[in-house]
Amino acid sequence: MPSWLDEPLRDGLAGIILFGENTPDVETTRGVVDTFQAVRRAAGGPPMIVASDEEGGDVTRLQVGTGSSLPGNAALGDVDDVDLTERCATAFGKLLAYAGITYDLAPCLDVASEPLNPVIGVRSFGADPSLVARHGAAFANGLRAAGVHSCGKHFPGHGDTAVDSHLSLPVLDVPLDVLAVRDEAPFACGIDSVMTAHLVVPSLGPDPATLSSWATQRVRALGITGPIITDALGMRAVADLYEMGEAAVRALEAGADLLCLDAPTGRDPQRDFESAVAGIEAGLASGRLSAEALARSYQRNLSLAGTPAPTEPLAEILADLDTVGAEAATRAVRTDGSVRCTGPVVVADLRHRVSIAAGHAPLALATALDARGALARVVHDVESAVAASEPPVAVVREPLADAVEGASLSALLAARPDTVVVHTGLASAAPVAKRIVYAHGAGRVNAEAAAALLV
Repeated sequence: MPSWLDEPLRDGLAGIILFGENTPDVETTRGVVDTFQAVRRAAGGPPMIVASDEEGGDVTRLQVGTGSSLPGNAALGDVDDVDLTERCATAFGKLLAYAGITYDLAPCLDVASEPLNPVIGVRSFGADPSLVARHGAAFANGLRAAGVHSCGKHFPGHGDTAVDSHLSLPVLDVPLDVLAVRDEAPFACGIDSVMTAHLVVPSLGPDPATLSSWATQRVRALGITGPIITDALGMRAVADLYEMGEAAVRALEAGADLLCLDAPTGRDPQRDFESAVAGIEAGLASGRLSAEALARSYQRNLSLAGTPAPTEPLAEILADLDTVGAEAATRAVRTDGSVRCTGPVVVADLRHRVSIAAGHAPLALATALDARGALARVVHDVESAVAASEPPVAVVREPLADAVEGASLSALLAARPDTVVVHTGLASAAPVAKRIVYAHGAGRVNAEAAAALLV
């Protein structure tokens, strides 16, 4: 626990969010969380919120070292078995609860309308709003069965954008009837809370939803009464416009209940926190913020706090999660052409950009093939793959959206027609190839399902 957090915890800080660098393993994570909660109890305060944006699939925190046991939303949406999605979420929720996390910033309810979206992609259940809604409901119900609260994100919907809000401010320029029926409708699926997005809807105003009262009004109009949390205010979509204190005040003025500041990577979390607190105190003193409104937010936020008690041994939780996750990944993986390879293969990792939401992760396909004795080596350039005596397997994520990745794949396919492509992005954004595996994600179980088809 960072020493600077001791005083804020005693003073009533709403909670913390854990990222991969905070969660080396589940039992250590639980120990850290218990330390936080003990400080709060010693000060006589209520339990605090312990959150993580643990989506499964490509975006994992508790299993960042090994890869998630779940294949991610795109795979679950492709199978389209709501019972399977709920079983996955229940097993997943038990792992979160064991680690002391009671608030999961999931599921993504973004409708994948734009296949070349650089930040959502396989984090979405799919392109059909009704499919997204029913799997969002199933995921929320599964988490709830394990005692974990859900958060639908990113309202009003980040799926039809071509800009990553980690880097810049996206614009969702669609008619309001399209926004309501396509993008916002899945959020009325019974989730416990909503995360607003850093994106502008021009017909509703010039500011991002995170800092706009229209977003709060439209969330409440859907019948959602739970807390509204902002996306991370340190993301450049907002940070390029306002410093942290001003962004915090504007979000609260707009009706947010919880402020997500940012991941510690690349920013100073203590400075961000102190800036937010100073801004809020100044906002209260000037009358920009209402103490009564903040008190109502405090009461809403209490619903997300708690200290879960593990009900099953960790080994049993992990075994159950692996079983249901493998079922989902195996049922989801699809192929075109003959993808079976004879003998060890050379894996050419042609992915050019890393998803900022997911972060850097090991090449799971290489690990899965190596476990089967079928990996010759991993290369990262076309020339080495072309020169290999072994069959090449090309791993790609967004060859249609990323010109560099697309050119690399085209060159490899032209020189080595025997190449098998393993596409880890949205199936709707897959390249044309005679031999291709649609893995629906780059996570561990996605890779294991793909490896089973390759060798």
